[in-house]
Amino acid sequence: MPTAARTATESFLDSPEFEAALANDDGQAAKEHLAAGRPIYYGDDRYPEGLIKEYPDGHRQLIAVSAEGKVTVIRQL
Repeated sequence: MPTAARTATESFLDSPEFEAALANDDGQAAKEHLAAGRPIYYGDDRYPEGLIKEYPDGHRQLIAVSAEGKVTVIRQL
């Protein structure tokens, strides 16, 4: 089975530049998204089975995202 070509985003996410950006992240972009009324998504080692979706009002959900992009709520946090 042939493999699909990597997108520019996928390549960037595996790059040293991305790792450097994460190391220097001050959280400002996340704060701006929340202040604008948009949720943010992030990983947490305490929840290896999914991602955290945090809403502007502070409530959080543990979610899973399928390869097709379907988001499923695992549970409320």
